[in-house]
Amino acid sequence: MSDGSTRPLRADAERTVRTILEAAERVLARDPAATMEEIAAAAGVARTTVHRRFSTREALIAALGGWASRQLEAAVDQARPDTAPPMVALYQATANVLRVKMSWSFSMDTALAKGDEVEEIQCRMLDTCDRLFRRLRDSGSLRPDVDPVWARRVYYALIHEACQEVGAEAEPDTDALATQLIDTLLRGVGTPSAPL
Repeated sequence: MSDGSTRPLRADAERTVRTILEAAERVLARDPAATMEEIAAAAGVARTTVHRRFSTREALIAALGGWASRQLEAAVDQARPDTAPPMVALYQATANVLRVKMSWSFSMDTALAKGDEVEEIQCRMLDTCDRLFRRLRDSGSLRPDVDPVWARRVYYALIHEACQEVGAEAEPDTDALATQLIDTLLRGVGTPSAPL
């Protein structure tokens, strides 16, 4: 998990890695220049333990990107985007994604999320979202003349901005934010009688 090794970790080693990754997320979100020693202290482990799992800071950051991407993909999959009613799937995926993105804000930074695994996950999620937006159009939730890919791109931008806006909030209400985001996507921010 740390340096490209494909061997599965024992349960205790997996817990240690997760503890390190969670601590790294917290520490690096506050101070992107934080050292491995600061991350080890926040995780409550020895510096050598961090270095044994992640040989370099770059390896740790790459592992963070992979871990967060897997969490994000699981959040989308839990919404059952291919089988749940399209609006239900959209709402659930939105709330789930907001929770992950706000919990893993440092790791979700696209400049840091690199590597084959992350790119594969991003491609799968893009395909899943495009299918969901086609289902939304086909079900009448989107106008028939709306390009589903364009709608998905606007949706992604809204999620990004929502996460930027509430990033510092201690416990954001992701359900309310998801509702507001979907309402903005589907109804816009103008009045129905506004001139075009």
